[in-house]
Amino acid sequence: MKPIWIVDDDQSIRFVLEKALGREAFAVRSFTNPRDVLAALDDDAPQVLVSDIRMPGGSGIDLLSKIKERHPELPVIIMTAYSDLDSAVSAFQGGAFDYLPKPFDVPKAVDLIRRAVEESLEDERGHDAVPADMPEMLGQAPAMQDVFRGIGRLSQSIVTVLITGESGSGKELVAQALHKHSPRANGPFVAINTAAIPKDLLESELFGHERGAFTGAQTTRRGRFEQADGGTLFLDEIGDMPFDLQTRLLRVLSDGQFYRVGGHNPMKSNVRVIAATHQNLEERVKAGAFREDLFHRLNVIRLRLPALRERREDIAPLARFFLQKSARELGVEGKRITDAALVRLMQFDFPGNVRQLENICHWLTVMAPAQLIEPKDLPPELQALPAGGATGMPTALPAPAFDQPPGEPPQSFVAQGAAAPDSGFDGLTVGATAPRDVRTDGIGGERSDELSGWLRGLESDARKLLQAGEPMVWDIMTRKFEAQLIHTALEITRGRRIEAAQKLGIGRNTITRKIQELGLDD
Repeated sequence: MKPIWIVDDDQSIRFVLEKALGREAFAVRSFTNPRDVLAALDDDAPQVLVSDIRMPGGSGIDLLSKIKERHPELPVIIMTAYSDLDSAVSAFQGGAFDYLPKPFDVPKAVDLIRRAVEESLEDERGHDAVPADMPEMLGQAPAMQDVFRGIGRLSQSIVTVLITGESGSGKELVAQALHKHSPRANGPFVAINTAAIPKDLLESELFGHERGAFTGAQTTRRGRFEQADGGTLFLDEIGDMPFDLQTRLLRVLSDGQFYRVGGHNPMKSNVRVIAATHQNLEERVKAGAFREDLFHRLNVIRLRLPALRERREDIAPLARFFLQKSARELGVEGKRITDAALVRLMQFDFPGNVRQLENICHWLTVMAPAQLIEPKDLPPELQALPAGGATGMPTALPAPAFDQPPGEPPQSFVAQGAAAPDSGFDGLTVGATAPRDVRTDGIGGERSDELSGWLRGLESDARKLLQAGEPMVWDIMTRKFEAQLIHTALEITRGRRIEAAQKLGIGRNTITRKIQELGLDD
């Protein structure tokens, strides 16, 4: 078997993947830039190539394109810390085997590479694609990455899709993404909210009407099915559609034709239907409020959008983006937000989901008195939260690995340095970690006894040094104290430095510096 090639300008990423793949008996060859990879391709080729997306001297997407020209069957996995839909679109549409968002778990990354190797050996090729340039559709949360992949696998199809999710979670954005990167992209995208139109008018809205079909019908009118001809019709809140109209919709989906209200000539339907609902359609079917046969017609492929409270790690980058977006729309200077205010946002459940977060950011752009938003500036519904947050809610903000330029869409968190070789990186998370649930109760019982014993040991060592007349007691004990704290935190987090720093309440730069100063890398 040929080796696996890793392309990343981050030495720590290369190191972790080399070691993990080496333990699985894979041969590995590493590169720091696309230019060297293309030169090496003149003499050799890998079994699988794993490449970062943004590197000095070239883009991973450009490298993907050039590799596919020369080796179209070669599986390429694209890694990126920029976990937005744009990256996924570019990767999948360029023919990538899969898209690996940072931060990633090393065992999962190895499993993905193993699948690519197996597919390569079987001479099979995965070529999914993902759509749409929607910066609002950011997400490093696993649930959102699943949505991105689902969009990608559907984008070259015209199959009927049912999108489920709570109100405000972004169902129409997903529908637009599916349309924009589908074979019908050049056709119209027509959306209708079936819950917002009175029952008496909905039939005419959908199917159109002939002149004189009813009182007030002075002219012939084309309905949404005709307006969407050759494109996509998005039926939002399909679960609220009146039962009698469900029968007409079923006939269109089954037969591909319909009649205008008051009409006698059949009209051909040439649309892709994407439906969405916040309701449980299975329960609606059981209650007799939704036709079972229509449900099965719509439920060919289902995409579920997670609620914002299920992806709390995405709240901070989304908030920063919406603040900049609101500032541009209002023509004012963009406001910044403190980590403390972001933590408070992350503790909120957001019943209105992403739409509610965007509205809050718009409110803050207008109402916050200063350019730096603090917890006291947040709207009343967030002020009502307990100061420490509810039990199980995040109490610390994941540290971004770079300073985001003002006005640019948030681009998730980039990968950080790897753990020391002996720190057990089978469970290592490469990169920034999502906010963890933090206990808010006190320390007691056996934990208190263990803590007291540890302090007594520290006191005993200090006493011996002081009695011996050691002149550097402070430095010696401080280094010992810090080394023990950091070692314990790294042990608990299985080498994840960012998470260890969060648990200790220090910054990522601080823990990196201390590890070097204290010789914990050895």
